[in-house]
Amino acid sequence: MRIFIIFLLFFGFNPLLYSQDQKNNINLSYSNINRIDVLKKIETSTDYRFYFQDDWFDTTILVSGNFSNKPFQDVLTKVFEDTDLNFFMDKNRIILTKNSIIYNTFQNTKTKDINVPVFFQQYDSVTKNKAEKTAPIALIGKETIDTEIDFYTLSGHITDLKDDKKLGDVTVKVKNTEISTITNSEGFYSLKLPVGLATIEIQSILYNNTSRKIMIYSNGTLDFSIIEKINQLKEVIVKGKNSQNIRTAITGVTTIEAEGIKTVPLVLGERDVLKIALTIPGIKTAGEGSSGFNVRGGKEDQNLMLLDNGTIYNPAHLFGFFSSLNPYTINKVDIYKGGIPSEFGGRLSSVFDITSKNGNTEKFSGEGGIGPVTSNLTASIPVVKGKASLLVGGRATYSDWILKSLDDENLKNSQASFYDLFAKYSHKINKNNSVEATGYYSKDKYSITPDSLYRYSNSLVSLKWKHSFNEKNNSELNVTNSEYKFSIDYESANPESFIFKYKINETQASLKFNSELNSKHRLTYGIASKLYKVNPGEINPNGASSLVNSIKIDDEKGLESALFFSDKYKITEKLLLDIGARYSYYAALGPSTQKIYQEGVPKTPSTVTEEKVYANNEVINSSGGFEPRIGLRYIFDESLFVKAGFDKNYQYIHLLTNNTTQSPTDTWKLSDLNVKPESGLQYSLGIFKKLDYKDIELSLEGYYKTSKNILDYKVGANILLNENLETELLQGNGKAYGIEFLLKKSTGRLNGWIGYTYSRTFIKLDSQFNDEKVNNGAFFPTNFDKPHDVSIVMNYKITHRYSFSSNFVYQTGRPITYPIGKYTYNGAEYTMYSDRNRYRIPDYYRLDIGLNIEGNHKIKKLAHSFWNISVYNVLGRNNPYSIFFVTKEGQVKAYQTSIFSVPIPTITYNFKF
Repeated sequence: MRIFIIFLLFFGFNPLLYSQDQKNNINLSYSNINRIDVLKKIETSTDYRFYFQDDWFDTTILVSGNFSNKPFQDVLTKVFEDTDLNFFMDKNRIILTKNSIIYNTFQNTKTKDINVPVFFQQYDSVTKNKAEKTAPIALIGKETIDTEIDFYTLSGHITDLKDDKKLGDVTVKVKNTEISTITNSEGFYSLKLPVGLATIEIQSILYNNTSRKIMIYSNGTLDFSIIEKINQLKEVIVKGKNSQNIRTAITGVTTIEAEGIKTVPLVLGERDVLKIALTIPGIKTAGEGSSGFNVRGGKEDQNLMLLDNGTIYNPAHLFGFFSSLNPYTINKVDIYKGGIPSEFGGRLSSVFDITSKNGNTEKFSGEGGIGPVTSNLTASIPVVKGKASLLVGGRATYSDWILKSLDDENLKNSQASFYDLFAKYSHKINKNNSVEATGYYSKDKYSITPDSLYRYSNSLVSLKWKHSFNEKNNSELNVTNSEYKFSIDYESANPESFIFKYKINETQASLKFNSELNSKHRLTYGIASKLYKVNPGEINPNGASSLVNSIKIDDEKGLESALFFSDKYKITEKLLLDIGARYSYYAALGPSTQKIYQEGVPKTPSTVTEEKVYANNEVINSSGGFEPRIGLRYIFDESLFVKAGFDKNYQYIHLLTNNTTQSPTDTWKLSDLNVKPESGLQYSLGIFKKLDYKDIELSLEGYYKTSKNILDYKVGANILLNENLETELLQGNGKAYGIEFLLKKSTGRLNGWIGYTYSRTFIKLDSQFNDEKVNNGAFFPTNFDKPHDVSIVMNYKITHRYSFSSNFVYQTGRPITYPIGKYTYNGAEYTMYSDRNRYRIPDYYRLDIGLNIEGNHKIKKLAHSFWNISVYNVLGRNNPYSIFFVTKEGQVKAYQTSIFSVPIPTITYNFKF
């Protein structure tokens, strides 16, 4: 039954007075029923009558109990245990109250100084003359009469009202006090509050601020769902914002929000979160249209690319012009280029932690885009209202028409196409459990010449179970499987037609725990293990007339496992220490045949002394080590702080490529008897300043890195289908250092950022054998050493619907090896080359511009639209991609290749419903 009770809350600690009826004993038994049914059962068998509001009870919670000749008051105390309900007994009438206690006498006894509000409940809490609802005071916890505690804990989660997404880095504070905190990555907050009345304020840059008055009686929870600000265009893409920087002690962290990248002009109008990463200081690529990233002097294979915790080995479409990630399915990308959290491992340079969106659990919605080269569509489907959703997305290209329109006959007969598919199911089972399942597949196909067809694909399956033990302890179980494979189909009139295939498969499981011990210590710890399976390559004849012999290189298998731990230790309000440790162990496993080479001589096929055979899952070789991670942050004031960091990493898998840039046909090699694991150390220091004027942020970070056993190759190395591959490989030491500057303006009509990096990257390939030395064993620049790198990204908001954007990039030309002469030996003429990477190709610069047109901002419309009109390389700069040399008429001549040497205009239409 429902009644509305008008009552006053008095304060005091005198005992409750009851009538004689409360001394009666009763018998009561119930099993797996809700509490309302328990009360009905009592009413049926006794003269007692209960008065309450139905919505005070959660009818999904079932209880059991068995009482024999027990005092009625004790029975009720047990029934309402673990709830926020109290009860007042007046003869056979029992009045329930939420949170508070009703006192029927008042004595001048010892009381606590509590601001207790006098209030009453009404049928309609909204005054008719008011247009807005006033949220009632939230009653937290359950009042008791025998406690001496002065402070209680208020905790909860902050979520996005639209899609229930957990929101990190949101400020939660108590009005007119110094009490405040910031939500963690799971949107969780925890505050210590004095007993009584308080106002909780929620503050965020991207969401509307909100507040709520509370009355706290004991420990309790209060969740907030807040609304995203939608009255203006998204302005900032690089989200390494001040609040996040202050909250963490890790250096070199940047967050890219996928929702904000629509205003930046990119090649062929395609949104691309990974291309935006190239505008961040410290992240480069070897050339325009190149796949792979060079982060703080690291090689392309030293970056761990994760999509919902599953590894993506080749995140590029169409030779690197597009990423293989559908931007409409991506929520954000956290890039760790400095201190890498201890839960991640296996790579030396960086982690790209890509998180996909969760679907809308309330209503059907979607978004898409139509461009000159690609189109995509993403839809969100509620499965269980308020709890479960399915997000599906697809993207495909129709780029062949561009190739057909070119003047070059060879390119006109070529083809290039791709597509990718994405699906994610999210289900919030209950308050403490949720599951997510992600599926992803991408496929590329291209042909430069009529007789060769190249195919490559990525596939990924990810399962996640999140469990909350309580508000301060939770766990996350992840199981993933990812695969990358490619093939080359060569079909010719001659008898050399063949089909070549390659595949790498990775299966991983990890269990992570998060524990908030107290206000000073936040722990993260767990275990992870992954199994690699590699098919290094096999070739078979293509057709009955082919004379190609079948060859298959032995498969490789390896197991990489790790234990990890970290503690965010808040030493003082100004000093935060993030100390982490990871111990990794790697075992190369059979079946395999490993070659043993003669000691003291170069490794060649002729110096093999033994071939050792290993059985299935037999350990061939093992290695591992301790990987400490330390971050330190000190705040001088709210606008100025410094960070310092140190981390060590091991890497047990290597990319084999003799190209300047990463190629779809590059292969991966596991460490074994003849290939050592790589290791690296990084030291970093940064200073961060936020100016009060116009919300401008400045940062300056420096780093120094050393590495061992970096993989390189001999001149003219043969990598594919080589049974003696280790004879072509070189391993040496590397070093890199740099300074990164970032100026960012987040708000206002003019917003954007300016990034500048000065960096150097060197490698040393030395040996006791001349055949294994490069440049006489001295340090020399790597292929991706580009000392100066400038990026300027600006947006100017003309009106709420129209904005202008621009993107300028300048980079020093990368190193190259030139022919410097020729000589004759035994009657034959040979070309003599300079030391490796002694010269450089011309510098690179490019300016892109764009006009962004929002649709009208009416709330009730079928779909909201957004147009982007952009020009890529508006200056028509003929930037060199590579330099090659041809001997004509006795002279060596250099030729330059370029990707986009003319302005590329595009129009893209995006819609959201």
